[in-house]
Amino acid sequence: MIPQIHKQGSHTLGLLYYLYGKGTHEEHIDPHLVASFDGMSPDPGRDTTATKEDLAQLLNQPLHLLAADQRPDKHVWHCSVRAAPDDPILGDEQWADIARRIVAATGIDPNDGAGCRWAAVRHADDHIHIVATLVREDGRRPDHHRSGKRAQAEARLIEKELGLHQVAPGDGTAAQRSTSVERHKAKRQGRERTAREELRETVRRAVTGATSDEEFFARLAAAGLLIRKRAAPSGDLLGYKVALHDDLNKDGEPVFYPGARLAPDLSLPRIRERWSGDPASDQEDTVRTRPSTPAAARRATASAAWQAVLVVEHGDDAVAAAHIAAAGEVLDALATTSAAHTRRELRDAATAFERASRSHVRAVRGHDRALRQAARDLVHGGTALGRGEDGASTAMAIDMLFFLITVAAHWHARKGHAQQAEAAARAAEHLRTAYRPAAAQPLGVLYARGRRLSRPVIQRQTALLRDTLPSLAEQILAEPGWYALAATIAEAEAAGHDPAVLLSDAVERRELDTADQVSDVLVWRLRRTADLPADASVLPETATAGDRTTTRRPTTRPSTPGRRRNGHETPRKAR
Repeated sequence: MIPQIHKQGSHTLGLLYYLYGKGTHEEHIDPHLVASFDGMSPDPGRDTTATKEDLAQLLNQPLHLLAADQRPDKHVWHCSVRAAPDDPILGDEQWADIARRIVAATGIDPNDGAGCRWAAVRHADDHIHIVATLVREDGRRPDHHRSGKRAQAEARLIEKELGLHQVAPGDGTAAQRSTSVERHKAKRQGRERTAREELRETVRRAVTGATSDEEFFARLAAAGLLIRKRAAPSGDLLGYKVALHDDLNKDGEPVFYPGARLAPDLSLPRIRERWSGDPASDQEDTVRTRPSTPAAARRATASAAWQAVLVVEHGDDAVAAAHIAAAGEVLDALATTSAAHTRRELRDAATAFERASRSHVRAVRGHDRALRQAARDLVHGGTALGRGEDGASTAMAIDMLFFLITVAAHWHARKGHAQQAEAAARAAEHLRTAYRPAAAQPLGVLYARGRRLSRPVIQRQTALLRDTLPSLAEQILAEPGWYALAATIAEAEAAGHDPAVLLSDAVERRELDTADQVSDVLVWRLRRTADLPADASVLPETATAGDRTTTRRPTTRPSTPGRRRNGHETPRKAR
């Protein structure tokens, strides 16, 4: 149940005409009063003798207790209360009780005998509107400070008592929701999303991996947005607004939105924080070493995500928050450059995770350079084809990002960030769905190779698995992906690695209990650690023959906790 406090107004009658009207698209059905301050207010919806003017006059009577120059200009308080889509349809009496509780909790009518006059109108199954005059019966102004927070708290209690969908409590860091006017306008224009939502996503993608004002604004212009910049008298850039070309107001002018009105972290000062921790020399170095192909960018992304898991689990809160925010950039970049068969789910994952990228834990930028560089590499690496090494490396990147986003959900849950934890969990489910089509072809190739391994090789690898991972071995052996893992182990052996070391290190990194198939996870972890091609079809059959004697070179473990990466100390894993 979501209560929303709207802007205070000056015209009670005008608002009543809207509430009792047909709506902009005939969406108002049977408008009628369900409750009021005295329980006897006229109802223009069902009483043919009552008028909207009668109700407005009744609500506004306390204004006459004040001298004309003391009456507040904005005296109309307006709150809508909407049930969740999966909630049952409530009766008028239930909505009446909800209205009384909301006005009491917000200080509009606190049951002290001299509250404000108010009326609750229902014109749809799933919500009501409460209208009040912000002058009490005794002529004083009501104490409705922070009425939005108070209404939200009361709504959480109502949800529990009525068995309704329980909305996760917010912390004030969410992006501003589209207004009902914006939603109706989008529907009228045949848009799937409101202009605000479309602009938010476009700006978010323009920020992804950007390193300067110039690059950011160039991306906005390339995306087709109208841009207005706000500068100080000195010429210094202070802020910006953006608009869609075809989103016009009643005067035919574009409707501009400041960055901060799209999301708290999309104001220009907050955007600049993202690249403020990257010295120009570092940026030049990363440009010179940027991966040149989509597959290379995805492998780099997998490595950056792998290291970020440890930072989020064991790092300082401010550093963890920076990595979580940067993970949102990586998701945006991956979604933008993904092939058609994974693009929709990856976009949904990025959209869901947007809420998880902000909290009251202020991110300390600079430590997240590896993830931000991965996002930049994805953008500049281009769109993946969705097959071959591109497709396989996409599956690898999604697999690693799934675990990073899952760890982010756990981090938010520990901090009590309910909305962020829920958003991260939803993003993880979208990644899980995107992974399946991305991984089907490359794992199929590996499975076929594993099935062709000789019996002695399979027996040796089975024994290796049982010796190295005794607690997981039987589960892995029973999974369909075991043969893909067997093929990967054979490739690693042929390349001179010690598979026991690789397997031990892969399991040591945890987060296996959320995997659908442990064998799949180990495949990607081993292939990344051993630097094997993500797409096994590029290898000759002899690479997995496994029957010949190979000269092993000692396996070098990937960078471990406590070692320096990108000039920063990564936290040492707790044992």
